Amino acid sequence: MDELEKALGLQEGLLAGPEREKALADFQAHIRSWDLALPNVEPLVWDFGLRDFHRTGLIECWIANETRAGYCAKLLFLFDGQTCPKHLHRHKTETFFAVKGTTRIFCDGSIVEIRPGHTFLVGPGRTHSLTGIGPTLVLEVSTPCTVDDNFFEDPRVPYGGNYRKGAE
Repeated sequence: MDELEKALGLQEGLLAGPEREKALADFQAHIRSWDLALPNVEPLVWDFGLRDFHRTGLIECWIANETRAGYCAKLLFLFDGQTCPKHLHRHKTETFFAVKGTTRIFCDGSIVEIRPGHTFLVGPGRTHSLTGIGPTLVLEVSTPCTVDDNFFEDPRVPYGGNYRKGAE
């Protein structure tokens, strides 16, 4: 199973039903208003299992996850005030490129804001999170994505390398 299929199967962390459809419609309206195109993939609408999508969540579109070639690319969309929760990767290196809007990045106790055209590098082992200041779109270019290489600070997030089924 490839990593995108694995991510799509993480129902505990993905938004579903009418709330998912509303989030996708709002997301697609922003993309149209910015006159941008999306890859032809199923968007992942993450609430990270915390059931508070507009506070903790994001919409992710995978462009590529080329394990053999050594790279991954994704589009990450955050609504105003929405945060991707604090986490780290033991192996993955990510570069975030701001496409639209302003993104506040917390990384190892520091905070930086990136605006269109700016980049920010996050190496392995660095705790980080992203927050939309207004609606924001970020291109993530990284080493390949592995679902189990996500280690979330909040133990309630129901997947990743530090999650064990049945653990509370």
